[in-house]
Parts: sequence; C-alpha cells; structure tokens
Amino acid sequence: MVGLSLYPPPPPPPGGRRSPRSRDETGIHIEVDELTSVYYNTTRGIVALACRYKPSGGNERTSSESTAVSWLTPEVSERMAEVYAIRLLDALDGAGPHTRSHDGKHLIPAG
Repeated sequence: MVGLSLYPPPPPPPGGRRSPRSRDETGIHIEVDELTSVYYNTTRGIVALACRYKPSGGNERTSSESTAVSWLTPEVSERMAEVYAIRLLDALDGAGPHTRSHDGKHLIPAG
C-alpha cells in the first residue's frame, strides 16, 4: 500500500516516527517509507516534498479534516490534474526520488 504526503513540514527519515496528523485525519497509523519526490512550484515559489508511507495499524475513518479515506491505484491519475497525478505516479514507480518543476497547473520539462 502507498500513502502520499503532499504538505510540509518535511517528513522524518525512512523508518521514522508515526504521523499523528495522518492518524487524526484518517484513523490510520503510518510510518515513513521513503522520499519519493521533490516538486517546485515556479509560480508560487513553493517546494513540496512527497513521501511514500506504509500503514502500521488503526482503522479507516473520516474526520472534520477529511471527507474520504482510500487507497489509490495508477488509474485514478487519469482523473487528476497533471501536477497531482505525477505525484501519485512517482510514488508508485519506486524509482525516486524524482525532482520536478511546475507552474501550478502543468509540468515544466526538465532542462
């Protein structure tokens, strides 16, 4: 199973502590597996780190900060904006960490 974090602060190193935020929002206890990507939004000057997580317990549930809990597959990326779809695909391919830039809507080709 793959979980993906798209918000700061930077995650702990692989095998690091469980995330209370994820548990509070989804009911799932997680452990950091690895950094999968670094994304730079050139329009807003924001760097986002994405990590793969693995579940280590808990029970799925929603909260006041979440509307659904689900495990995603590559096919769901077809319904996502390009800059979000690539984050899921990067996390699933196991070939990271990737580094990518975008303008908030579209990827910017490297180099």
